[in-house]
Amino acid sequence: MERNVVYSPYIEPGLEHLHLVEQDGEIIADGLLIAIGGNAPFRTRYTIRCDSTWCVRAATLELLDEQENTLQLLADGKGNWSDANGDPLPALDGCIDIDLTATPFTNTLPIRRLELTPGASAEILVTYIQLPELQFRASRQRYTCLSTDSHGGMYRYEGLESGFTAELHVDSDGLILNYSTLWKRVWSDIIT
Repeated sequence: MERNVVYSPYIEPGLEHLHLVEQDGEIIADGLLIAIGGNAPFRTRYTIRCDSTWCVRAATLELLDEQENTLQLLADGKGNWSDANGDPLPALDGCIDIDLTATPFTNTLPIRRLELTPGASAEILVTYIQLPELQFRASRQRYTCLSTDSHGGMYRYEGLESGFTAELHVDSDGLILNYSTLWKRVWSDIIT
């Protein structure tokens, strides 16, 4: 399967083009973000590689500015992370998923991986990456499946440290249609 999706924030100016491909037992998300951070615009390209069970195996983020800052993280899909040189990152121990601040797409990762049924919830630890700073830390989150049908579903997201809660309306592939008051899908195609 191959998907192209465009998201836009509700409040601030910005846009994201996500290209998602599932092939050869791997899921690859390639996104381009144009957003506002710290009252200044920034552009970021990200690539997230997952195995067939939606466990993150690698993430690369590139700030497309004069300095061209890059962050590369590697994961074994079991909660162990390292940097681009293979040096362990024990502060991320136990994280399976990744959460980028400037995109709704990364919510798809735990939604697909957990496969929650209506009424079920799961507390998870994620690698949370602040953009455009490229700072990362472990963050506790909870996902609750509110409803599902053949067209998609509704989930509740909770940031357990921040107290932030949002409802996530997703399509049948787990891709965000509407993220409370933060993001909305403005375009999508499906290529088979």
